[in-house]
Amino acid sequence: MSQGPERLNPPELSPPTGFSHAVVATGTRLVLLAGQTALDADGKITGATLPEQFERALTNLLTALRHAGGTPADLARVTVYTTNVPDYRAHARELGRLWRQLAGRDYPAMAVIGVVRLWDEQALVELDGTAVLP
Repeated sequence: MSQGPERLNPPELSPPTGFSHAVVATGTRLVLLAGQTALDADGKITGATLPEQFERALTNLLTALRHAGGTPADLARVTVYTTNVPDYRAHARELGRLWRQLAGRDYPAMAVIGVVRLWDEQALVELDGTAVLP
């Protein structure tokens, strides 16, 4: 039986907060997760604030992962795209709390990237990811 991804955080690097510096994953299934925004089942953006949209986008990402047979612990990489990096940083504690509530503390390798806009003009944040299933 294979074990889950191994998270590596070398002492030579700054202590990670809410992410892992490297994730080594060995499994039999690679799951590539498309970018998810705060779209509801009717294709409408929900939530007026970045934290509200982040919660929905992460829920959507985890729903796709669950339907592929995975769990949050199987996530090896997540990229967050935001239209407002200062707002993202200002809400970092709340976003971290939402992450832990929905996905736990097995953090993937992550990056946050500022973008001019997303596909849906009302979208403030989008998440995509890669998971490796046993």
